[in-house]
Amino acid sequence: MTSNWTDNQKNLMLFSGRAHPELAEQVAKELDIQVTPQTATDFANGEIFVRFEESVRGSDAFVLQSHPAPLNTWVMEQLIMIDALKRGSAKRITAVLPFYPYARQDKKHRGREPISARLIADLLKTAGADRIITVDLHTDQIQGFFDGPVDHMHALGQLAQYVRENYGTDNICVVSPDAGRVKVAEKWADELDGAPLAFVHKTRDPLVPNQVKSNRVVGDVKGRTCVLIDDMIDTGGTIAGAVKVLKDSGAGDVIIATTHGVFSHPAAERLANCGAKEVIATNTLPIPEEKRFPTLTILSIAPLLARTIKEVFENGSVTSLFNGSA
Repeated sequence: MTSNWTDNQKNLMLFSGRAHPELAEQVAKELDIQVTPQTATDFANGEIFVRFEESVRGSDAFVLQSHPAPLNTWVMEQLIMIDALKRGSAKRITAVLPFYPYARQDKKHRGREPISARLIADLLKTAGADRIITVDLHTDQIQGFFDGPVDHMHALGQLAQYVRENYGTDNICVVSPDAGRVKVAEKWADELDGAPLAFVHKTRDPLVPNQVKSNRVVGDVKGRTCVLIDDMIDTGGTIAGAVKVLKDSGAGDVIIATTHGVFSHPAAERLANCGAKEVIATNTLPIPEEKRFPTLTILSIAPLLARTIKEVFENGSVTSLFNGSA
């Protein structure tokens, strides 16, 4: 395998959109390569232009783009980069989306609504992407929206290891913020030596986005260190409400663990003041200074992305990164 890696190294090319260059640099460092230099400019009317400074012919191209706000700009930039690679005769193009945009719009709740997560998959395919690497999709079935290989990676191992090292597993209870995340909570419980489970029963007005009324805890949390998990935190309303409900139910320390720190305003303020002892997130999305707060810990997702890219490039097994259980 090693000789294959060195022989083909010139063919592995990493490209980065402008949304989160720090993450691309971290991934490149893990792979011991450079991010391919490019020119990227915006015209006065908002159109994006991208040109790569090196030949991409015959390369195994990985296009990394994160999708914070303004999300639509970064989606378009990634599509344009993929198109440039396709027209530059790249051999294989993999779109790397640490945070999959529009993942929450994965089904119709009522009539006359879009399924935007599917639209994103179609756009990537049309632009020229052969495969997708992504981390912790909002729901697993989004993998089926893309007609090609999807490597769906999970930050759970990294997050759970951090919790284990810093809080132990003796008095832990894994808490899902709603009934829909219980399956993920079960995986967390397995990672933390069979910790007990609880979930917050909540109601949501389908007509009002980003507003949730938390109700009660189902499960025994009294005196326990609660690990409250979610795939993403946007405005922080759901999670802050869940912390309050847990505290009201006699929980000990509450630790929040999430993969995607979207942290739209006023999330930072809510999370800082919600009573949680620590909030753990990864850097699938950039978390600038103004979104940070004293109890926030950010873990880098770069090692996981780099290992995935290496396995894909070498035609190895991505599943092996999860002990065969992905």
